[in-house]
Amino acid sequence: MSTRFAGKVLVVTGAARGIGAGVARAYAAEGGKVALLGLEPELLAAVAGEIGDAAAWWEADARDGAAMTAAIDAAAAHFGRIDHVLANAGIASYGTVRQIDEASFERVVDININGVFRTLHPSIPHLIETKGHALVVASLASFGNLAGLASYNASKAGAESLALVTNQEVAHLGVRVGVVHPGWIDTDIVRGAEHDLPTFRTIRKKLPYPANSTTDLDDCVAGIIRGFAKRKTRVYIPRGVIVANWTKSLVNSPFGSAIVLRIAKKHVPDLEAEVAALGRFQHAHVPLTEAKPAD
Repeated sequence: MSTRFAGKVLVVTGAARGIGAGVARAYAAEGGKVALLGLEPELLAAVAGEIGDAAAWWEADARDGAAMTAAIDAAAAHFGRIDHVLANAGIASYGTVRQIDEASFERVVDININGVFRTLHPSIPHLIETKGHALVVASLASFGNLAGLASYNASKAGAESLALVTNQEVAHLGVRVGVVHPGWIDTDIVRGAEHDLPTFRTIRKKLPYPANSTTDLDDCVAGIIRGFAKRKTRVYIPRGVIVANWTKSLVNSPFGSAIVLRIAKKHVPDLEAEVAALGRFQHAHVPLTEAKPAD
C-alpha cells in the first residue's frame, strides 16, 4: 500500500459527499490525515468515522468567511500542520439568465468563487509553513459555455482565474496553487441535472468529446490525488478536457459560435419549460439508482 502522503494533512471543503469525500478517503488510504469541512454534519461524521483516527470534521459554510477561517485554523491546530487543500465546495443552478431569480444566481457565484477565496485566504499562512499545495476544483465549464448554466459557467471561469492568479502571488513563498478541471463526473450535480432536465441530456449528446461523456467518480478522485502527489497546477479529468482548453478560441470564433447558437435556439425553449415545470432552480441529490432515466 502506498504511503506517499504519510505525515501530510489535507483540508477538503465540500467533503460530505461526491468528489470531496472520495478524495478524503483516497488521501487517508495513502497514509495522510484529512480535515473534512462542509455543511452536512451527519454525512461528515460518517465519512470521518469510515476513515478513522486519520480524519476529523468541522461544520463550516463556504459563504461564511469567519466560519471557514475558524475551521481551517482548528484543523491546523488539531493535526499540527496543513500540507494540502482541496477547495471543492461548489453548487450549480438551473435556468437561463432571464429566468433564474437573483438569489439563486448569487448563491452559485458566492459559493463557487467567493467560497474559494474564503478557503484559500486562511489556508495560505499554514501552507507557507509547509511549502504546501492547494487545488481549486473548477470545471470543463471554465472553457465552454452551456445555455441554462450561466451562473455555473461564470463562476467556474472565475474560480480558474482566482486559482491561477493566487498561484502567481504565492510562488515566491514556496506554495503552489493549481486548478482541477473535471468534465461531467458521476456526482449529485450531474445526476440531478440529467434527472430533472431531459433537454440537458439531449444538448450534451450533441456536444463533442469530452462534453458528451461522463467520468466515473473514482477516476476523478485518482486524478486529483495524482495532482497533489505531483504538485500540478493543472489537472484535467478526463485528460481529454485539455482539448477544450486548447480549442476554446475556436469554439468562441464566428464559426464555432454559429454551431453553438444553432443548438441553443433549438433547445433553450424546452429547457426553460422544464425548469418552469420543475419549480426550482437548484438540483436535488439523486441516488445512483435514479441517475440514468430511460432515453
